[in-house]
Amino acid sequence: MDSDFLNAFTQPAVLDQFLEETVIAQGEKRKFIKPTSSNNSKLEELKLLLIDWLNKTLKEEHIIVKSLEEDLYDGLVLHHLLEKLGGLKLDVDKIALTEKKQRQKLSVILEAVAKCLQLEESQLKWSVEAILSKDLLSTLYLLVAIAKHFEPNLAMPPNVQVETITIEKTSRGLRTANAVECITGNKENLEAQSKDDAFDELFSRAPDKLNAVKKVFLQFVNQHIGKLGLNVRDIESQFADGVILLLLIGQLEGYFLNLRDFFLNPASTTEMLHNVNLALDLLKDGDLLNFSVNSEDIVNRDVKTTMRILYCLYSKYKTKET
Repeated sequence: MDSDFLNAFTQPAVLDQFLEETVIAQGEKRKFIKPTSSNNSKLEELKLLLIDWLNKTLKEEHIIVKSLEEDLYDGLVLHHLLEKLGGLKLDVDKIALTEKKQRQKLSVILEAVAKCLQLEESQLKWSVEAILSKDLLSTLYLLVAIAKHFEPNLAMPPNVQVETITIEKTSRGLRTANAVECITGNKENLEAQSKDDAFDELFSRAPDKLNAVKKVFLQFVNQHIGKLGLNVRDIESQFADGVILLLLIGQLEGYFLNLRDFFLNPASTTEMLHNVNLALDLLKDGDLLNFSVNSEDIVNRDVKTTMRILYCLYSKYKTKET
């Protein structure tokens, strides 16, 4: 985390101004792209590409986008984009002038996006409030997802990463956490994604076999963590906090994890992310992970990502005796 940025937040005057401008309520959590990413050339390249793509796509509608933050928040551009690309007819006004109308419009639009892209709520990296508040990170995630679905051949720059800071207002003050997020995959991953992998095939074309694969993974996991007195019944939820994954890695790799290094009973998303990031680092150090993973996907219970990680462990240790 940038020390100057953190120091600024510890100064009462700046902190009060920040809270007033961003209206962070008690218990609310907000994520921002850190100022240190403002000179990120790949990020700028992605922004310019998306703006150019939007303008070419919506040329016949006489729409000109100059800023992703300023021109998309009210839903007008997104409305035209979905009609143009997906032939969707949304039951909302073309122009929404009040914030209430804009929020209603965005709600309908984003619901249509999720349905069209077949995404569950836990998989969404954007929200009505985030887009409405001109949040660049959420806007980028949304546009990249739409572009990948409707324009899979659009040559987006690979491995666009940004530093983020999550700020949560608690009863004790501000809690901050930093992370590095990958908005687009790296070149190898993008090429791999262009060809449906086994799990894409499983989820889209053979859902009837999905439960059988889950059962195999559950047997494998319980075989190795059973000696700790633990039992996993649900892949979707029980790996989200990173605890089971860390303990499983320790059992398979044969080392003890110091309880000081992770949260055995994580009480917040930040603590869950810490656990998952630690697990991913251990997997990378052990050459057990050959693709990039966004830790938020695990915390958000993305079962496909979780199963891919379990498969990496299963492939190496399926014959390991307890």
